Amino acid sequence: MAAVKPIQNVTEKRAEGSKLANYLRLAIIVVLVGGSLWLLLAHSEWFRDPKAVKVEVLAWGVWGPVIFMLMYAVGPSFLVPGAVMTIAGGLGFGTFWGAIYSLIGANVGALVAFGAGRFLGKSFVEGIVGERFHALLQKIAKNGFHIIFYLRVVPVIPYNALNLLAGASPIAFRDYFWASVIGMIPGTILFAFLGDALWHPLSPKFLLALLLIGTSVGCGELYRRWSRVKLAD
Repeated sequence: MAAVKPIQNVTEKRAEGSKLANYLRLAIIVVLVGGSLWLLLAHSEWFRDPKAVKVEVLAWGVWGPVIFMLMYAVGPSFLVPGAVMTIAGGLGFGTFWGAIYSLIGANVGALVAFGAGRFLGKSFVEGIVGERFHALLQKIAKNGFHIIFYLRVVPVIPYNALNLLAGASPIAFRDYFWASVIGMIPGTILFAFLGDALWHPLSPKFLLALLLIGTSVGCGELYRRWSRVKLAD
């Protein structure tokens, strides 16, 4: 009988910890939904015209790059497409620096979302992104590096949904990190190049950017076919 009380205390502490975790998860969802609604209402022009993002960023002067990277890190969590942010980086800073700032921001955001996926857990993340991604979650568990690398080169899954799914999967952090870092380089450079070329949308430079983006996606598909055994269930 003497052991009953300590066991009850442990059970009660676990229950309290579980409740606290649930409250924290709910708070994260409220912040994400609230932030998304605010962006949609206050800055809807960002979704229609990447130049508007550029104007917002450059208004910060010398702090522009820092603010841009922070915006890139959190933007996809609030429904701002990563491609829009990268194009804005190219518009505002040119191809080279736009790509550098975008890569830093994108990787920081990917790490934060990955950590959120690990914290929220598999069942909670599946509830957010939908059961249709369940099969992908299983594939990530088996062939994490190849899946993440392919989906970085060919972004058919929303950026932040992929980050959350990866965090909720058993993928090794090392595989996720390097697949993200390497896989995001081609698309980020090319979309920054496209953003830089948007100043002259009918120029050969603009058409070249579109061609290179198409080529990058094609190479991603070739990689998928080459590694199809590794990517299969």
